[in-house]
Amino acid sequence: MPVFRAVAVHYRDAVPAVLQATRTVIRRAARPETPARLRLWVAVAVGTAAALLATTSLVMARLQDQVRIIGEVAAPQATIAADVYFALSDMDAQVARLVLIGDSDALAGSQVDALGTYQERSRQVDTDIQRSLGTATDAADRAIVLDLLNQLAVYRQRVWQALTAGADAPGYYTQATNVMHLDLLPTAKRLRDASETRLDEAYAAKRVTETAGTVLAILLGSALVIVLAGLQVWLARRFRRILNPALIAATVLSVAVVVPAVTVLAVQGQRLGTARDESLTPFLALSQARAISYDAAADSSRYLISGNLAYYAQDFTAKTQCLTGGGSCGSGGESIAGGLAGVTGGPDVSPVQSAEVVSRWAGYQRDHERITALAGAGRKAEAVDALTGIRRGDAAFDFSYYDAAAGRIAVARKAVFDKSVRETRSLLTGWAVIPVAGMAVVVLLILVSVRRRFAEYR
Repeated sequence: MPVFRAVAVHYRDAVPAVLQATRTVIRRAARPETPARLRLWVAVAVGTAAALLATTSLVMARLQDQVRIIGEVAAPQATIAADVYFALSDMDAQVARLVLIGDSDALAGSQVDALGTYQERSRQVDTDIQRSLGTATDAADRAIVLDLLNQLAVYRQRVWQALTAGADAPGYYTQATNVMHLDLLPTAKRLRDASETRLDEAYAAKRVTETAGTVLAILLGSALVIVLAGLQVWLARRFRRILNPALIAATVLSVAVVVPAVTVLAVQGQRLGTARDESLTPFLALSQARAISYDAAADSSRYLISGNLAYYAQDFTAKTQCLTGGGSCGSGGESIAGGLAGVTGGPDVSPVQSAEVVSRWAGYQRDHERITALAGAGRKAEAVDALTGIRRGDAAFDFSYYDAAAGRIAVARKAVFDKSVRETRSLLTGWAVIPVAGMAVVVLLILVSVRRRFAEYR
């Protein structure tokens, strides 16, 4: 019994010591977990901030480049191609006027006007082709432009023959206009279609970038805020610190970088999309309509040159119906949705301006009907005078009157688009660097917020 009592006393005295030793071992084993967990929190926060920084900066840099491509390459290519088609159509119309005028002294003023306009359009085409060569981004585009150059050389040769052939001028002009309609205009249309396709692709690529950038910025930004808030709560529980000013500042700064970045992504997309839908696309459509109207005006001259060939009267009628109501525009295979009213209407054009273009074209249409009536009555000299004259009431004057109204709308639309591109590029300026600066400060604040906590374990 004394032995058992001694053993019991021994164990009674030893148990508290064992428990105390166990508590000490557990406490010492647990202490290293705190800095390890703290390092994990810091690593996750810094890694998320770095991912947000890299993603946002790369997206913004990519967007800046894509907007530059749209503003300096894709959109100019589309407008140049539309301008080529338009200028070629007018060149042929002016050659037709010159052939009709011939050596008439009475129409010397009209001859000077037609020759001057032809030379102006010719220079315009040359400039546009050189610009197209300069902006061509692949071999296919360069091949189309070189085809245009070769065909233009043939056309000019036929024009020179038509203007110097005297009585044989109508035959040479027929050859020239065939080159225009069978070669030049189809090639110009290929260039226009290719440039518009490239413009569509540039916009599509930009939409992909801005969508991906917006999604990643929201996801990574939200993740960073959640991690910073979680670190704040963990520090408060572990170290009995209610607030950590550096972490609060890091959280606020993260939001201050992400929210403006997402806003910029949305605003630039909306602004450039609106500029395309309400300015550039209508501008290109109006350029197409003006080209068709020039070709239609040339049909009036071709009708007289050909000796009242019904084909040209029918082609003029088809183009006029296209311009006034939409649909197919005659032998060229072109079409205009909504006609002149459709391509001149829109939020950027007052109803008065749109109606003015339509009514002025209707005035030229009446001139054409008067000219064909005179030609049908055998009064060709009077018909030529009414067609080529530049007095008020003559067809050439009324057509210029119509085209001036359409041209004002086209110029205004192009100016609005160019302004939108400049504003968009200005909006994106600096955003490849802003996230770098913002997230660098966030990382610094995260490290500052835990510096003293790490010091407790040294």
